[in-house]
Amino acid sequence: MQRSLLAAALVGAVCSVIGVFVVLRGLAFAGAGTAHAAFAGVTLAYLLGLPPLSLAIVFGLATVWITGWVEEKGRMKLDVSIGILYTATMALAILFLGLMKTYNPEVYGYLFGSVLSVTTEELMTIGGLSVVVLGTILLLSKELYFIAFDQEMAAASGVPARQIFYLLLTLVALTVVIALKTVGAILVFAMILIPASTAYQLTHSLTQMTLYSMLIGIFCAVSGVLLSYAFDLPSGPSIVLLATSLFFLAVCCSPKRLHRIQPT
Repeated sequence: MQRSLLAAALVGAVCSVIGVFVVLRGLAFAGAGTAHAAFAGVTLAYLLGLPPLSLAIVFGLATVWITGWVEEKGRMKLDVSIGILYTATMALAILFLGLMKTYNPEVYGYLFGSVLSVTTEELMTIGGLSVVVLGTILLLSKELYFIAFDQEMAAASGVPARQIFYLLLTLVALTVVIALKTVGAILVFAMILIPASTAYQLTHSLTQMTLYSMLIGIFCAVSGVLLSYAFDLPSGPSIVLLATSLFFLAVCCSPKRLHRIQPT
């Protein structure tokens, strides 16, 4: 339970912080595509007897890099290239599952989430990747915010926008891998998107949005694990449904909405 709570807190923090840039840049679909690509890496790892998180990182990074390259070289919109790779990697995952001779419940833990089964080694991997992602965001926050708003203007201002954009895609892929065991490939996209979208309803400040998003993500992740333990519920859906409830509450009570309906 201690490992589960710590893993949930780390996942909630990392997903919610990177989610701010995903929401601002309009990369919402990228999280879903990368999650299914990482799951394909997990299934191949179990098929070959290799470490699952290692191949999940390889598949996740390969997907986001190919997506960025296709958008740049093929003159295609980002969501189109993500959609193509999304279906291709999901087909690979189903193929690898079909090639397994026996049923393996650990594989489905990565698909649906199984935070209570996080091992010490997996917790150390999650912690190490969390430090890398959060440290990179802290060091390059100005550049990441700049390209999130206007990548062309950032490039014109002398910022290496193309390299920073690929770095952002890399951070998204690493974040997906971090959250796979906690909420699963199906729901990890929600943990990246919902806390940041909730925080967006509460403030106009980027700094406050990032802080609110992180607090919401940690609260939902830890509280979801506690609810799943207390009422014998699946941990992934508990976390996501709690975050969704907070989002709709924020929409109803948003200072932005209340300001708009006030008479002039």
